[in-house]
Amino acid sequence: MLRARKTTLTQFLIEERRRHPAASGELNALILDIALACKAISRAVAQGALAGMLGDAASANVQGETQKTLDLVANETFLRANEWGGHLCGMVSEEMEAPAAIPAQYPKGKYLLVYDPLDGSSNIDVNVAVGSVFSILHAPRAGEDATPDDFLQPGARQICAGYAIYGPATMLVLTVGTGVHGFTLDPLLGEFMLTHPLLAIDADASEFAINASNSRFWEPAVKRYVDECMAGRSGPRGKDFNMRWVASLVAELHRILMRGGVFLYPRDTRDPGRNGRLRLLYEANPVGFIVEQAGGRASTGYQRILDVPPEALHQRVGLIFGSANEVERIEQYHRDHNQREYDAPLFGARGLFRANL
Repeated sequence: MLRARKTTLTQFLIEERRRHPAASGELNALILDIALACKAISRAVAQGALAGMLGDAASANVQGETQKTLDLVANETFLRANEWGGHLCGMVSEEMEAPAAIPAQYPKGKYLLVYDPLDGSSNIDVNVAVGSVFSILHAPRAGEDATPDDFLQPGARQICAGYAIYGPATMLVLTVGTGVHGFTLDPLLGEFMLTHPLLAIDADASEFAINASNSRFWEPAVKRYVDECMAGRSGPRGKDFNMRWVASLVAELHRILMRGGVFLYPRDTRDPGRNGRLRLLYEANPVGFIVEQAGGRASTGYQRILDVPPEALHQRVGLIFGSANEVERIEQYHRDHNQREYDAPLFGARGLFRANL
């Protein structure tokens, strides 16, 4: 018996374009260039030690973090795959201090590409799933070199976002604002095939992901939420929760898209000068767009991620996303139950002089 024929990524994009006759096809071509980069990175990740791809590089990124060899390989792969097509005015990534200009020999287009070439690279040497995350924006001035300020657009202006996950199978998951669709790489054909159409996140969940080693730095709202989950069936939530932590944002997002849950990497008190740890442009915004298109919710704890105004290319934020009802609960706790002791009035119940003393 013949198996049902699956749709390739190229066919899917053509069909989507047919639904919008005014579309030029340039966005489709750009997405296919990104998909090619992801195929090349998938191969490099799979070769690992066989091709000398493991270990640290002798460099650090703009945030001062030690780069992995594959960080640099993946970043260069994105640049080379996307600079020539005539669709972009510029690119910027977590691994580059400033935007990369389109070489003079190539035409410039009307889009901007923002990406994290290899998310979760701390997992590379232990063979745990890693991924790439990307976001596409309209360029303010088509055909001209992009400036850093051109990239400082709120996430609500994204026209496409997606990620590739390099695990037991390589998948490309993306949205162009009409739902979220997952494509699995067929290694024999070298094609991404539509295997997970219209992914949706359940509104309720019984699984959460957070780095519990940072608990001493959490704000009261986050501590309250986690304590309630950990209390299980006998606690205020009345049900048991599982806790997960992969240390790869792409892997966490993929799990939540597949079976629900909530992810927390909130603002904490480790570094009072930072509003969080994840990058707004390269990580939080594309994740937020994907999650909302799948029916979930993405927040800083205080506001919708896609409404945060970017102020710098490498700006960081807290990020909470996943099942809508869980994220709404965490936002409510930030509104109603987030008073820290040093926020309380001097003579209040938690102040210097307590009423029962």
